[in-house]
Order: sequence, then C-alpha cells, then structure tokens
Amino acid sequence: MGYQTSFFNSISQIQSSDWQILAQNANPFLAYEFLKGLEEHYCVGQDTGWQPYFAVMHDEATLIAVMPGYLKTDSLGEYVFDQGWAQAYQQHGLNYYPKWVSAIPFTPVSGQRVLVHPDYPADTVSSQLYREAAALLGTQVSSLHILFAFAGPLDASLSWHPRYSVQFQWYNYDYAQFDDFLQALTSRKRRAFKKSRQQLTRQQITIERKVAATITEQDIDFFILCYQRTYLKRSGHTGYLSEPFLRHIFAAMSDNVLLVMAKQNDERCASALFFYDKTGLYGRYWGATHDIDGLHFECCYFQGIEFAIEHQLPLFNPGTQGEHKILRGFEPVICRSFHYLYEPAFHDAVGDFVQREAAAIEGYYQQARNILPFNDAFTSRLLTTTTKTVIP
Repeated sequence: MGYQTSFFNSISQIQSSDWQILAQNANPFLAYEFLKGLEEHYCVGQDTGWQPYFAVMHDEATLIAVMPGYLKTDSLGEYVFDQGWAQAYQQHGLNYYPKWVSAIPFTPVSGQRVLVHPDYPADTVSSQLYREAAALLGTQVSSLHILFAFAGPLDASLSWHPRYSVQFQWYNYDYAQFDDFLQALTSRKRRAFKKSRQQLTRQQITIERKVAATITEQDIDFFILCYQRTYLKRSGHTGYLSEPFLRHIFAAMSDNVLLVMAKQNDERCASALFFYDKTGLYGRYWGATHDIDGLHFECCYFQGIEFAIEHQLPLFNPGTQGEHKILRGFEPVICRSFHYLYEPAFHDAVGDFVQREAAAIEGYYQQARNILPFNDAFTSRLLTTTTKTVIP
C-alpha cells in the first residue's frame, strides 16, 4: 500500500467535498464548516493554545483518512484534565507542552477521531495512520492524547493508556410524544416535572424552539449576549467561541442548529443553543438575563427531550458533568480518551494512575445507574441496565 501520512496546519488545505466524504456519518462538530469556522474566526490558532495540526493520509491524490488534531500549549478547553501530569513534567525539568491532541476544541462530545474514506478498509487505514502519526510527532511533542473517542487506537505498537469519565445522556426509546417519556418515570418524578412546568407558566414564561430560517438576527444577538454574560460570570472572560464564529455557525450550519428562546411577559430572558443531525441532539450553551427557578432545566433538558422525540433522534447529549441530570432521565455513559507519553517513566506512571482512577469511575457509574428515576415497568428497557463491570 502506498499510503502517505503528513500533517496540515489548517483545514483549509483540505477540500470541503473531500472532507465531507469522510465525515458523512459523523456528528455535527466534525462538519467541515464547524472546524473551519473555529480557524477563520480565531477560536483556535494564534495565541489560543490550539494550533491546528491535522494528521492526513493520501492514496496518491485521494484523501483517505484524517484525524482532527492540534498542538496544545496548555490544557484549557479539553475537559480531560491532565494539569497534574504537566506539573510532574515541570518538576522533573521536562516540557509537557507542546502536546498533540486529537479532539474537537471546547467540545466534550464523544465521536469518531479517525475519519476514513468509505471505499477503504477502516481498520487497516486507521492503524497505519496512528502508527505513522506517532512516529512523525515523536520529535515535536511530549505526548499524544485522543479525547472523547468512540474507539481506541488500533495500532498495537504503542501501549496507549485508556482513561475513563462519565457523562449523562438521554436515549429515545421510540417515544411518540413527551408524555410517553414521563410515563416511564416514577410517579413522584412525573409529578415534580409537571409541577415545575406549571410554575413557569404561572410566571408568564413562554418557550419557543427555533430552527433554520425561523431564527432571527435579534434571536442571535440575544443568544450571544447570554453566552458572553454566562462566561463572564463564571470565568471572567466572554467565552472560548468568538462572536464572529457564533454568527458563522448560525449561517453556515443552519440545518444543524436549534435555538431555544424563553420569554417572560414577552421579554426575552434566556436562551440555549443545541446542535443536531441524524446522530443525535447535542446541548452546548445556555445563558439567562436573570435567575428564574426551573428555567435552566426546562430550556436545557426538557425542551431538548421534546425536540429529540419530535424529530426521532436516537439520543440527546446535554453536555458534560452534572449529576442533577440523572434524576431527569439522563443515563450514565462511559466516555474514553487515550494517552501515550513518549517519556517511558512518565508513560508508566500515567498508566498506573488511570488504572487506579478507573475503579473510582466504575463505582461512580454504578451509583448513578442505581438512582435513575424510571419506574420498575420500564427498567428492563434501559441501555444501562446491567450488573457487570463496564470498564475493562
């Protein structure tokens, strides 16, 4: 096989049509316009800590595989926390940065990390790309990290260390309407959800789900205001995503964007942004002008569930972290990342750490599974109903 592996420092070096052939069954964050927008509107590159460095493979002139990748000079915006590893490197007089990360910036959503042309053998191509990319990067970075990946590296020449975390996702069990989902819950939870919605109605709160051409410039302006206010309050900056990027997304990916708008007495008061395609619904950003009890759960969870049911989407991933999601019908899901450190002693130390960490993650997963709010008649249908260990 005469496949050639190299690195591109911009997605613009790849034709959009070639990329989309490889990414046709991936989630919306692997869309060409999403990743290109991050570059064009300065969310990555320059001094952001994310320098595009995509691993690509060609068969002569045909693009047959790609891994979205970045040279990282910090660990921000990854959601798989390795700052302790960086400190250990520094204490021993070694440089942890730059490292190479295959991930979607600021987006902790599991998905494919090697995109392969449908006319080529996926396992063979993936294995060769991992192996050759690792060899080429060995003189440039301290380590390799593949974050939120559906599957681990197939290359057996490197002993990648898997690391686990837990997120919470809602699954669509062929519900015809939102009430079908409610009927699957315990009566206590069902009453609580209905009461929460009734309280919002009494406060003159109205909610609207908007897609494509129904989203106005005023809606976009208000969402950006909410997004930036939320980040200022939590982090002291206006967010990782620039205003031009957000406007780009609403224009370039209009068929993949859901905007939930809340009003009180006809005045906008909150907004939430979601992405969707046939793979599922993905909740990403939320903000409000003032606190209203129950509004966050309504906009970010219940409205997403209703939308997923209406559009027959298989799952709804509302974002990372948050045990409060469990009692609202979101099941625990094991997420995986994979790590290889070129310094042998540190590679072994990280392997020992993630192995010990995995036991705690397994326990957390099982605890979360045991407090799901579904009634006994429905439990047997749950994807997470199992007593076996879920982490190898």
